[in-house]
Amino acid sequence: MPRPMLRELSQRQNQTNNILSTTHNSQQQEQQQMDKMKLDRLLRKSRSKEYMEALHKLDAGGHVCNQDKVDDIINTIKEEFPEVELEKILLGYVSICHLGKPYEVHTLDIVGGIIEHYKTGQSLPNGLEKARSIAMRGGYSFIEVYADCCRAISRNGTVSVIY
Repeated sequence: MPRPMLRELSQRQNQTNNILSTTHNSQQQEQQQMDKMKLDRLLRKSRSKEYMEALHKLDAGGHVCNQDKVDDIINTIKEEFPEVELEKILLGYVSICHLGKPYEVHTLDIVGGIIEHYKTGQSLPNGLEKARSIAMRGGYSFIEVYADCCRAISRNGTVSVIY
């Protein structure tokens, strides 16, 4: 009795599709790894003078009520990394607040365009709390908070990655 050729052909096609699918998934994973390495390298570069000056303006206090000034700061941030969609990876910024007691730190949420000053003991939202102790320790101008790490930025713009 002859063997059904359609079944064999179907099995061979499935095997070929599985191999192609596995190869494609492997290539996608390699590409994602390469993209993550490029992004990491880019985010480790020293920050520009304009970027540093813009983020120092966060502590002025009046920016909380002036959305145009907040938008200017956010635009400067985006200009620093034009090839990166920061909204997708950057949770926000945390820095020591120099407004005086009872304020301890302030934050910037670039997605919402919100600057907020927090009192001692007041919890920070959206995963930013992990940067509070780094900011309070001093030695850094501000902390960039990402989902997978914090990037502490020194006064001269150098970057320290903290996991």
